[in-house]
Amino acid sequence: MYLISNREMLLAAQRGGYAVPAFNVHNLETVQVVAETAAAMSSPVILAGTPGTFSYAGTDYLISICHEAARKYRIPLALHLDHHEDQGDIESKVRAGIRSVMIDASHFPLAENIQHVRETVRLCHAFDASVEAELGRLGGQEDDLVVEEGDSIFTDPVVAKHFVESTRIDSLAVAIGSAHGLYQGEPKLDFSRLGQIRQQVDVPLVLHGASGIPESMIRQAIELGICKVNVATELKIAFAGAIKEYFAEHPDANDPRKYIVPGKLAMQKVVEEKIRICGSGGCL
Repeated sequence: MYLISNREMLLAAQRGGYAVPAFNVHNLETVQVVAETAAAMSSPVILAGTPGTFSYAGTDYLISICHEAARKYRIPLALHLDHHEDQGDIESKVRAGIRSVMIDASHFPLAENIQHVRETVRLCHAFDASVEAELGRLGGQEDDLVVEEGDSIFTDPVVAKHFVESTRIDSLAVAIGSAHGLYQGEPKLDFSRLGQIRQQVDVPLVLHGASGIPESMIRQAIELGICKVNVATELKIAFAGAIKEYFAEHPDANDPRKYIVPGKLAMQKVVEEKIRICGSGGCL
């Protein structure tokens, strides 16, 4: 098996009425957990990495690890550039073998956003790589990207139609009230707006900031057209929490082959739960 774009994954999800979970990975252990669990549940998955993740792990290392995971578990995997902004950085990673890209130019005015996304689409489609772009802005923090709540902007359904037609993107990340990181209160998603966006555009829709959103809300979002659900913070919290607990019980521990295992098991539970909620199990 090999690393692929997410284009056919998401179109299949759109036809089948489910969503593909996209898990942010950071190292060997997170890739192992996501790939092994996806294979066991026969679920398509996307392995996402922010610019910070690729800087930390090394692009070549991460590509090799994900490629080996696809081969070992005999499943197609999409290694995805999450919230990438620099065109040169995107080009170098696509040329290195990555076939799934999110260009985030949402902080620019609409015309500039469209221009940046168009350039990315021209590049990526030449390599048969899929392109996701964001219209509107989510609040919260993703890696080093921080958007204050007052600066968040919801996606306009009519503008979304123009945006998709002008850029020829493969999927659209929408801002309907979700946020990166953990929620301070009860999440409130604008389902009416999501339904209007779905009526205006045909491409698969993406929900960022799904960590902490109740299952009922995610399922409703999928019913209204969400085909990709991003999960990051919940994995990190589960991993860190289990390792902290291990050290509290074994203060003299020093062997990572032992203290990382509880972290992997905790992440596995999160991955299993998200696959179940997305309805993607058995869809490979």
